[in-house]
Amino acid sequence: MEELISQLKENIIEVLNLEEMSPNDIDNDAPLFGEGLGLDSIDALELIVMMEKEYGIKLKNPAEGKEIFKSINVMAHYIDEHRTK
Repeated sequence: MEELISQLKENIIEVLNLEEMSPNDIDNDAPLFGEGLGLDSIDALELIVMMEKEYGIKLKNPAEGKEIFKSINVMAHYIDEHRTK
């Protein structure tokens, strides 16, 4: 799971062009939206595309993303359970 979390952080930094951040800057339990990492709805769309491309996970309902994108740990567990790649 640690490898998946590291890969996920690197993918997020790359996809969202967060060049000023390193994987160590992202707290595994911090919220991704709002107070935590400060992502917005455009970032959510980018994360949905990244999950499909990198892990083969297609979200049928974009509202699912709200639960899945709570934190890195929540995303990693979801990916671990649902990935097809």
